[in-house]
Amino acid sequence: MTAARALRTAALAALPALAAAHAAPVISTFGPLRNRSMPRLAGQGRSDHLALTFDDGPAPLSTPLFLALLAERRVRATFFLLGGEAERSPGLVREIAAAGHEIGIHGWRHLPLLVRGPRATRDDLARARDLVGDLLGRPPQLIRPPYGVMTTAAHVAVRRLGLTPVLWTCWGEDWTARATPGSVHRTVMADLRGGGTLLLHDSDCTSAPGSWRATLGALPRILDACGERGLGVGPLRDHGLLG
Repeated sequence: MTAARALRTAALAALPALAAAHAAPVISTFGPLRNRSMPRLAGQGRSDHLALTFDDGPAPLSTPLFLALLAERRVRATFFLLGGEAERSPGLVREIAAAGHEIGIHGWRHLPLLVRGPRATRDDLARARDLVGDLLGRPPQLIRPPYGVMTTAAHVAVRRLGLTPVLWTCWGEDWTARATPGSVHRTVMADLRGGGTLLLHDSDCTSAPGSWRATLGALPRILDACGERGLGVGPLRDHGLLG
């Protein structure tokens, strides 16, 4: 066997191990395991507080309605923005920030990082971070990867980019065509706990068309339920994660 052939054979033999190493952190997408063994990544913070977060915006049709409702209720939240959508609506990004909300990034495109290599992962996250940083005049601190999928390359990239990944402890399954205000409320309440992080969507750019309406309809009831439980609701910066 020639040296070149031996190297090719060794490289091919190593591919399964490399793929496994790349994909190993995907186990964190399993919510019950993440909540038990990875509390920081899951977004578990102060026991008297619920972190309210929204993904996939900004969207000119829907995001302003969420901002109006949150302003009426005097509640602030964390918005994880897609870089591509932020590029289309820079004024709306500034409007979110001007209203006192926290802004993180959700990547540039809504594609799972599992199908991207290290360079593509870093380039996607850096592009979103830099755009949002330029719009706000300061770099964002938080990242939520699309679909909540972390890889080894993603962990390396976020560390080098000065970002902190945060997933969630509960959600509303508000991205489906069958979602209603009632179903979103029931799904959230099944897992709502003090110290948790709630994932909702203020945009339907990667969801069923108009699905954000179910989220908007459920949000007042969710906020009322938090009040009845004595839970403060706010952004991740007030959640005791980054101190």
